[in-house]
Amino acid sequence: MTVALPRRQRPPGPDAPWVDDVAGRLVRPYTVSKGRTRPSAHFDLMTMVRATGRRPAGLQGPDYDRVLGLCDGPVPVAEIAAHIRLPAAVTKVLLADLVDCGALTARTPSAVSAGSAFRTDRALLEAVLHGLRERL
Repeated sequence: MTVALPRRQRPPGPDAPWVDDVAGRLVRPYTVSKGRTRPSAHFDLMTMVRATGRRPAGLQGPDYDRVLGLCDGPVPVAEIAAHIRLPAAVTKVLLADLVDCGALTARTPSAVSAGSAFRTDRALLEAVLHGLRERL
């Protein structure tokens, strides 16, 4: 019986990340953010970001390009992190870099006023939970 060893492969494209069938992404997440763990601006997971159409001169690399490619319309930080498969903390650092250079705009969700009642829609939460369980 022969056992197939995990292989390293490079997806098509000059800036595509190296991946390993078992280990996953070979460049560790905090290498992408140059070891930074705190963004220069506040983002929560529901902050909406959108590309301005400017291309950042100083920020280059596949991760920045992928983020910009996802931001044609308003997109929440959590969705971007999921698509690029990086921790939210690293994603926030990348997004802050892009906001700082004018390539993205960010808008935080409006806070719920203290006097208003916040209702949780049980059916919506159950549908989200069901969808998450199907993905696992």
